[in-house]
Amino acid sequence: MIEDRIKELMDLRAKARVGGGERRIDAQHKKGKLTARERIEILLDPDSFEEFDMFVCHRCIDFGLEQQTYLSDGVVTGYGTIDGRLVYVFSQDFTVFGGSLSEMYAEKICKIMDMAMKVGAPIIGVNDSGGARIQEGVKSLGGYAEIFQRNILASGVVPQISAVFGPCAGGAVYSPALTDFTIMTKETSYMFVTGPKVVKTVTNEDVTVDELGGAVVHGTKSGVTHFIADDEEEGLLLIRKLISFFPQNNLEEPPTIPCDDPIDRLEDSLNHIIPENPSKPYDVKDVIHAIVDHAEFVEVQRSYAPNIVVGFARFNGMPVGVVANQPEYLAGVLDINSSRKAARFVRYCDAFNIPVVTLVDVPGFLPGTAQEYGGIILHGAKLLYAYGEATVPKITIVLRKAYGGAYDVMGSKHLRGDINYAWPSAEIAVMGPKGAIEILHSKELKEIEDEEARAKFVAEKEQEYREKFASPYVAAKFGYIDDVIEPRNTRFRIVRALQALQTKKDVSPPKKHSNLPL
Repeated sequence: MIEDRIKELMDLRAKARVGGGERRIDAQHKKGKLTARERIEILLDPDSFEEFDMFVCHRCIDFGLEQQTYLSDGVVTGYGTIDGRLVYVFSQDFTVFGGSLSEMYAEKICKIMDMAMKVGAPIIGVNDSGGARIQEGVKSLGGYAEIFQRNILASGVVPQISAVFGPCAGGAVYSPALTDFTIMTKETSYMFVTGPKVVKTVTNEDVTVDELGGAVVHGTKSGVTHFIADDEEEGLLLIRKLISFFPQNNLEEPPTIPCDDPIDRLEDSLNHIIPENPSKPYDVKDVIHAIVDHAEFVEVQRSYAPNIVVGFARFNGMPVGVVANQPEYLAGVLDINSSRKAARFVRYCDAFNIPVVTLVDVPGFLPGTAQEYGGIILHGAKLLYAYGEATVPKITIVLRKAYGGAYDVMGSKHLRGDINYAWPSAEIAVMGPKGAIEILHSKELKEIEDEEARAKFVAEKEQEYREKFASPYVAAKFGYIDDVIEPRNTRFRIVRALQALQTKKDVSPPKKHSNLPL
């Protein structure tokens, strides 16, 4: 008797594992997509996955759906480990009703999200769904809202990562949008609130699925996705890499790993990386790769707002978030998109106890009607707010320019920056020398008619301005810069600063929550 029951159990498990059947699995593979369980196998450590609710089925009896039932009901849920650390996972199964969400499907996801919150472990969701299961009506919509509510409650408590490896449309897009990081794949994934047909009807625009919500669009134009992977395997391995920088929850410290990269490694190239001409660009990523452990830097939103660079690295095995102005693009100026990008990244780091290292070379905020009408004041305030609100260790290095309000915004001492250094090439001032001279000496310039004499006068006054106002030693004189350091020593000084700040405690006034300028 017991053998028969065990056989029944094994048969049911085998039935659940094939989802919508071999034909639909083959169709999934032909599209270049993996199945829900294949994705979990790549994501998690071998043999670590413990599945929940394998035998769940939908409860709908309308539109002939009672004749079609599949074990697991279109989503695989459970927990496992990544590098031995606990994570909770759900993986949507497109082979069952196109991955559409039902009442029971949503309950499965909510169950593992609740468990992740209880034990304090990251939540990883793999999205591949046709949206709400129309046959279930409002129950399906209610299921989405239940998931959204848990995304909101988990925000800042446990890390949440979304992989979008297929369609994600309508209300379904808001769960990935509420999570910390989103990964999409080229050609096989897309996200939009309304599809091409609705767009054509309402706005008369002809647009393809890819043009409307493909990975490249969201990686370059909207900023909705943080990473674009060539294929699903690359995306899943990227999640494993990302998780290695994060703590399990907001009450833990990020994991430090052994490091054999010497902390006192000198990078002589940094002494010559800043061009003599202050208008000439250089690649700030060269600075980042030179100072972090083993030149390893995981850049976030690489193709969106490239005038600012954000991402994760380690110093002596300690995870940090890096924020750096990029002189190679728009001279590193701050605009609406770069302010939003950096603000959200800083807030994530602060929520999960990850120190922030800021490399500053910023000529100011981008001028123009497009920026002003678009609300650059509010968006710039977000970045200002993020730095001022953050209580994690904050280390700032001024590499070259730090002009105007952008100086304040980029992790300055006045926004509770802990340790602020400058290179000898730093220029910290209200504005650049050229603009300052035009204002301060406007009368004299009007009186000088000879072009050669005018050029000589401007050159002299610009040099005088640099020495009096823009030199890093002026800011150092007031204690706004803790030290002016030799560029090649930057790695050592950052590591020592991080070590000194490990026990830092910063307290903000008690409040229900802040009113961030949205």
